[in-house]
Amino acid sequence: MINERIRDKEVRVIGQDGEQLGIMSARDAMKIAREADLDLVKIAPGAKPPVCKIIDYGKYRYELARKEKEAKKKQRTMEVKEVRLSPNIDTNDLNTKINQARKFLSKGDKVKVTLRFRGREMAHVNYSKQILDSFCEKLEDIATVDKKPKMEGRSMVLFLSQKR
Repeated sequence: MINERIRDKEVRVIGQDGEQLGIMSARDAMKIAREADLDLVKIAPGAKPPVCKIIDYGKYRYELARKEKEAKKKQRTMEVKEVRLSPNIDTNDLNTKINQARKFLSKGDKVKVTLRFRGREMAHVNYSKQILDSFCEKLEDIATVDKKPKMEGRSMVLFLSQKR
């Protein structure tokens, strides 16, 4: 709320330099703001009495928008990248998948490792757990296990994230 929209009888006023001007009526505060050619802005409406500040409202809004934009720039969305394996994967292929996962982790993404079973491969689930364990072992220098290997339907799933 700014200027004439402030309907409170008494408000605590803060000057443009940040100094306390004390508790006064809203009309007196408006008069002071008009003399300084600035706006009276209610900052803390829940306080007793409400706190108002004498500032340039346009500049204030611009600063808030700029801070918000800056905060958005610094945010990084974390994606979940998936690496798919099969139970009869060869060592060189496994190393390629490990390097791919290492690249994802270094960029700050999480990695979902999926080991898919087809047909008769479901009989050898225990051996396949060893594949995921070796996958984790080779990445333990830069990754931590978020969720341990777990069966979900016809696939075994493991989640990795970057070490802090």
